[in-house]
Formats: sequence, C-alpha cells, structure tokens
Amino acid sequence: MRRLVIGDIHSGLKALRQVLERARVTTDDHLVFLGDYVDSWSEAFETVDFLIGLDKTHNCTFIRGNHDELCYGWMRANEESPTWLAHGGAATKMSYLNVEREKWDAHFTFYEGLQNTYLDENNRLYLHAGYTNLKGIEYEYFEKLFYWDRTLWELAKAMDPTLKPGNENFPKRLTHYHEVFIGHTPLSKKGHVEPQKGANVWNVDTGAAFMGALTILDVETKEFWQSDPVHTLYPGENGRN
Repeated sequence: MRRLVIGDIHSGLKALRQVLERARVTTDDHLVFLGDYVDSWSEAFETVDFLIGLDKTHNCTFIRGNHDELCYGWMRANEESPTWLAHGGAATKMSYLNVEREKWDAHFTFYEGLQNTYLDENNRLYLHAGYTNLKGIEYEYFEKLFYWDRTLWELAKAMDPTLKPGNENFPKRLTHYHEVFIGHTPLSKKGHVEPQKGANVWNVDTGAAFMGALTILDVETKEFWQSDPVHTLYPGENGRN
C-alpha cells in the first residue's frame, strides 16, 4: 500500500483527475487530502462531488482546510465575508448556486466530516496548516490554528538545515512527530515549484490556486507527481491570480 498525500486542490478538478492518473492511483493506495478543496477555479461543487464519489471506491482521508470552513459557513448560515469572496469564494459561490439546493445535502455531510488532523501508524502527522503548542496537537488551545496557522512552515523554513532532532535547539513542537505534511502556504504563486522540506515538515501546496500545479507525494519514497499548471486547464479564468 502506498500512502499518497495530495496538496490544496482549490476547485481544480481537471488537475485532480490528471494527477491521479499520472500517479497511477489504485484502490490499494491510501489517499490523504490536505484540505482546501474549494475556492479558486470554477468547479467547486464538481470537485467536492468527485471526492465524495472517490471516497466510496478508495481509501481516503480528508483534512479540513480554511477555505473549506469558509465555504461551509456560507452554505450553512450565509456567512459571506468580503475577504472570502475576494480569495476564491466568489467562484465557489457561483458554482454552488448553479446546482439545485437538494444536491447540497451530501456536501454538508462531507464538510462536517472533515478531520483537523491525521496521525498515521508511523507517527507521521497530516494537517492543513500547522499548530503552535510546544507539546503537540493534543495540547493545542485553538483548533482553528490547525487550518489557519502559518508559523509552523515559517519556523521549519527558517531553521538551520544541519539542526537535527536530539539537538537541544531543535524546536520542541517538531520533536513529537517523525514527519509533518502540510499545505495552506503556497510555495509559489508564479509558476512551477516542487514540494519542499524544512526540518521534518513537508509542504505540498505547489500553488494550484494560482499559476502552479497540483501535487501528489508518496510519503514513504518522496516520489511525486504533478498536474499541468492548473490555470492552463481553465483558460479564461483568473483563479486567485
């Protein structure tokens, strides 16, 4: 069994289909999606619909992203912030309003079932954004940090690469997990970029909402596959550019 982690999709269903094919995904694989399924390209409803169907045939784990929570808030209570609309929410809103409301029911169940974190049997942690507590995720004071925090990646990226676990200066919050896999903070908004590692943290958000590709990474071998730049699959659309 391969465990494959998938970066932020942002309604890029065409890219998702393409990269699943390029990675030769089978029902023997475990797919861990890092969140942000919506907000950018025009196929928000279609993307979530596809993921609901995929979950019926494949072993999937779905992590909650901040954009998923914003979309769910609008769907449930019409919470519509200008910030959300300006950062991909307008395209998501249009996508959902183009289908009958009764078709939203399965999507409510999907959003409500998202996980903030996932810890596998090899002590690898998966979450959308980060955490701040020095003792690890079980001690985090504010759950929203799991899908909003950016300081974890800033910390990992700024570290001396020669600093290893066991060194007294290695950040305590990183010592609890063998590896951490995140999305949320795009590695590039302007073009092609590969997934990157800082300390024991892997960032798999390769900018699918902007000018980048969507990435699948094998957590064991670190082999990865990428779609075409997502904006080329949606000509005439701006995404979040």
